[in-house]
Amino acid sequence: MNELRMHPRFVSLEGGEGAGKTTVLNALRDALAADGSEVVCTREPGGTPLAEMIRKLLLDPGHEPAAPETELLLMFAARAQHVREVILPALARGAWVLCDRFTDSSHAYQGGGRGIDTALIDELERRVVGIRPALTLLLDLPVAQGRARAQGRDGTPDRIESEQDAFFERVRAAFLARALSFPERFRVLDASRPAERVAADAVGHLLAWRGGA
Repeated sequence: MNELRMHPRFVSLEGGEGAGKTTVLNALRDALAADGSEVVCTREPGGTPLAEMIRKLLLDPGHEPAAPETELLLMFAARAQHVREVILPALARGAWVLCDRFTDSSHAYQGGGRGIDTALIDELERRVVGIRPALTLLLDLPVAQGRARAQGRDGTPDRIESEQDAFFERVRAAFLARALSFPERFRVLDASRPAERVAADAVGHLLAWRGGA
C-alpha cells in the first residue's frame, strides 16, 4: 500500500488531553445517523481486538518506558490493523467513519512531543496506512485547561497522560502546525468553550462538508 488517498466519508477528531472529543463524536454520530446513514465510531490506538491489546501495551504505566521509536511503530502497527479490519471495510460498504484520533496524532505526539522526524511518520503513513481523513476537526484549547479537565476524570492517568506540560505544549503546537499545512482538510474549533457549543460547531462543519462533498 504505497498511495495515500482521502475518502470523503472518513472524518477524524483530534486534540490534546481534555479537549472533549467524546462529546463531539457522539453529536457527529447522531447528526449523520439522522437520515439513516450507517455510522461507524472508532478510536486510536485501538478499534480491533489486536489493536486494543497494542493500546494497553502503549498506555499502561506499569510497563517499562517505551523508546520513542517503539511507541511510534506500535502506534502504526495498531493503525494498520485498524485500517484493514474496520475502516476500509466500513467505507467500502458506504458507511461514514468517525475516528477519535488518526495519523495526525502521531505527527503531534510522536513527532512534536517526542521529536521523531516527521519524514519517517510521513513514510509510514504512506506505506502502512495508505488513507487519510478528508475532514479533520481539531479541538484546540490551552494545555493547562485541558489537563485540568483530564485530571477530573475517574481512573489513574495512563503513560502518555502522565507527561509534563512541556510535552503537551509541543503536541498542541504540532497539531496547529498540521492545521496550517492542510487548511483544506482541517477545521480548528475553540474547545475551551462549553461542550455543547463546541459540539454544535463541529456538527455544522460536518454537515457543510457533507453537503459539498
